[in-house]
Amino acid sequence: MNILEQIKSPADLKYLSTGQMQTLAAQIRELIIKTVAQNGGHLAPCLGTVELTLALHKVFACPRDKIVWDVGHQAYTHKILTGRRENFSTLRQKDGITGFPNRFESIYDAFGVGHASTSISAALGMAVARDLNHENYNVVAIIGDGALTGGEALEGLNNAGISKRKLIVILNDNEMSIAQNVGALSEYLSLIRIDEKYRRAKKDVHRILSSIPGIGSSVLKTANYVKDGFRNAIVPGGFFEALGFTYVGPLDGHNIDDLVNALEKIKLNMDGPVLLHVQTKKGKGYLPAERHPDKFHGVGKFDIATGKPLASDSIVPTYTAVFSQALVDLAAQNRNITAITAAMPSGTGLQKFAQIFPERFFDVGIAEEHAVTFAAGQASVGKKPVVAIYSTFSQRAYDQIIHDVALQNLPVVLCLDRAGLVGEDGPTHHGVFDMAYLRQIPNMVCMAPKDENELRQMLYSALTYSCPCAIRYPRGRACGVPMQEEFTLLEKGKGELLSVGDDAAIIAVGSMVQEAVKAKDELLKEHIHCSVINARFVKPLDGSLILNAARKVKCIVTVEEGALAGGFGSAVLELLADNHIYNVPVIRIGIKDKFIEQGTRQEILDECDLNSKSIINAVKNFINGSDK
Repeated sequence: MNILEQIKSPADLKYLSTGQMQTLAAQIRELIIKTVAQNGGHLAPCLGTVELTLALHKVFACPRDKIVWDVGHQAYTHKILTGRRENFSTLRQKDGITGFPNRFESIYDAFGVGHASTSISAALGMAVARDLNHENYNVVAIIGDGALTGGEALEGLNNAGISKRKLIVILNDNEMSIAQNVGALSEYLSLIRIDEKYRRAKKDVHRILSSIPGIGSSVLKTANYVKDGFRNAIVPGGFFEALGFTYVGPLDGHNIDDLVNALEKIKLNMDGPVLLHVQTKKGKGYLPAERHPDKFHGVGKFDIATGKPLASDSIVPTYTAVFSQALVDLAAQNRNITAITAAMPSGTGLQKFAQIFPERFFDVGIAEEHAVTFAAGQASVGKKPVVAIYSTFSQRAYDQIIHDVALQNLPVVLCLDRAGLVGEDGPTHHGVFDMAYLRQIPNMVCMAPKDENELRQMLYSALTYSCPCAIRYPRGRACGVPMQEEFTLLEKGKGELLSVGDDAAIIAVGSMVQEAVKAKDELLKEHIHCSVINARFVKPLDGSLILNAARKVKCIVTVEEGALAGGFGSAVLELLADNHIYNVPVIRIGIKDKFIEQGTRQEILDECDLNSKSIINAVKNFINGSDK
């Protein structure tokens, strides 16, 4: 019997028995595995929260009650139960279901997410609004143990505890974020997991004290007075109690009956903030994901029978792999080089560095702000720290980049992977703002390579310069160009003239240089001669190269895989204005003032006109006098 096909909304769960709920859980897992194998997505975290999600929707009445997911990469079951089962095959595809909760997609998605550690703050905001409006509904935040390492999560816990408002925080403890959890909070939760020892110890103390003739009862009475202190000394759940939460747990996060019973009692009997600690298994129900939860956190298409990724025919390395090898090569030459990641050693390519130079590798957990200031501290005493981080997550450390790195002119190197449009993960993960916000920071050098060989040289150069540097490079395969083994220092702020022509100058940066070259070649067939400049540096610009070209051509076209507002094209316009060059039109191609939805990387590049065809049309329209 296919129970899943009968579930049209969460209300349909109210009438299911425990056995039916367990059958439903198995059917949901089957659907998730099948869909992610075809589309890619977040597999292991979603398989670990099936029973928890079923229990939540059985107990609470959404959308009136608010469920707030942290990060949201564990919310596929939530999507399936809330009217999106029939369209689930479109997961992460263009115009399909998004990979994360999205307020514009469903009324059941109470809050849009994609980055870690936001759920408690958002849920507390909802609880405050509820109370101000004299309304009566429940607010539940679900946060993983990895996201609990983020500073905003701790800020939210601190504020929520002192507020005394009714709020339920569920700590989904699977001993992992993406990679293995690190830090003191991880150690702390490990102690809570031995809760059975606490229960036995408490019984033993009670029995021993009661058996002492004469004084046993009075000592036991005193012990009862200080039971909170006794409990806190043995069970570290007292940390949450000290913050003002009632701590419940840990519970088996795959036992539907226990979860439902606990949630019902919390909903009915507790008025203040409650933290429910549940233990789940990441990847549960699919053996390859259980064995390798880190590899199955976020995956591309794979073979269900073997768990192996569907092989790519390409032998061209990814930019991440090129960065990884270059950093290892440089670190072998310079003992002052260190590497820092914020819970993404695999995604950023630092695993190889960690294996070869473990004493110089630091995973700080999901704590980008800390990662940057931690790097600044190292740089201030002579080290050469490299902070490898996704572009979208670097936004979280903007103040630290300004205040702790750039203001002190410290030689921290930010390596921003997944810069530009990342594809199926959608607007929460596109790294399109980095050029705009980095180029306005004094002392900052910002670079973008046209290919993998240039990435190697940029990393070497950044580690040689004595100032803050950022290198941004895209997701996926590089260009397949030959790579030189030796490293070459790039002159700071020096671009590269790739071709000369007097009709137009195409000034491109990063991934768009290849498209500019393609456009130049096609335009030449129509006797339109274009200069092509590989800018290399977003900041500082090669002013002499750009100004020299501007004085010789009929128009300039700038091309960037980033936000137009304040981005690379804006920098070129400012350069021309500052040098009183007003007679050459500038056509800017880049990402307009909107958030870009999901799709394959090529689909959304085309949607944003980031291709050679758009460059060709821009030049031809101007040359032919039809540019509008």
